Amino acid sequence: MNIYDISEKAGVSIATVSRVLNGSSRVSPKTREHVLAVMAEQGYVPNAFARGLGLKSMKTIGLLCPNAGDPYLALAITYLERAFRANGYDCLLSCTGKARSDRVKGVELLLSKLVDGMVLMGSTFLEANESGNKYLQNAAKRVPLVMLNAAYACENVYCVVCDDYRATMEATQSLLDSGRKNILYLYHSRNASGQKKLAGYQAGLQSRGLPIRDDLIHFFAEDKMSVPAVRDFLLSLAHQGLTFDAVLSSEDILSVGAAKYARVSRRSVPESLSIIGYNNSSFALCCEPELTSVDNKLEVLCNACVSTMLSVLSGKDAPQKTVYHAELVKRGSTL
Repeated sequence: MNIYDISEKAGVSIATVSRVLNGSSRVSPKTREHVLAVMAEQGYVPNAFARGLGLKSMKTIGLLCPNAGDPYLALAITYLERAFRANGYDCLLSCTGKARSDRVKGVELLLSKLVDGMVLMGSTFLEANESGNKYLQNAAKRVPLVMLNAAYACENVYCVVCDDYRATMEATQSLLDSGRKNILYLYHSRNASGQKKLAGYQAGLQSRGLPIRDDLIHFFAEDKMSVPAVRDFLLSLAHQGLTFDAVLSSEDILSVGAAKYARVSRRSVPESLSIIGYNNSSFALCCEPELTSVDNKLEVLCNACVSTMLSVLSGKDAPQKTVYHAELVKRGSTL
């Protein structure tokens, strides 16, 4: 018996049951009495371990990420943990990897630790096949889930995302408006976020009446995504006769590789080659000139995740989906 079962038997939402459990005043006395009666009838005891300690919760949030070695995700962990700690919550981290079986185990592990809620980082946790997301649906019946930069419609799942589609579209348009005509696009992920970035690039071209060229779109697997690998790959493309006057990437490290290519091939940046990265990470400041990059507001997204989780845990209303817009931070790698 869990909170989802109680909501079904009482004919109310999970949020209403949560409000009753947390003593929120935003529930009518009649509804409160009804939900409590259903709980008593079913013998439901919320979070038995926490109750045994005389607590309403364990004051612990589970954080899940596919790879804590990824600079973007490592920074997200820092922002999330810091914000939760400032609000009196400890965090438990599970680095799941990308295999579905490992992601499922990671979720189950944190549930076994009786966390109050979970934050899942990235669309890696979503499957294209809806049946593959059953583990998220089941977890959401027990605790609220907040997804960072991933969108999934399910009760008790809340999503905080950056509009990656619009961000890459506007970055592409910016390059075209500066006079660039052949924009090479490099990307490293085929998940939902990666697909939105790619679609944004394609939409940017189409908005200016340009065709989508497969020879200007190239994928880098994450385990092969290194600065030397990108440098050498671009050198090989140039030697094969491919003409490009700009590079737009889905991740800053790919653009650092493009800057290394420009240096080796003696192409001036931005006069001969314009470069735009994504994430506005510290990598963007490691080049000369420094890289123009899309700032997808990671700290803002993380703080919104924390705020959403705290609202849900306190029985308050929270938006199912919150969307933020990115900002193109211009530096010396673009005209």
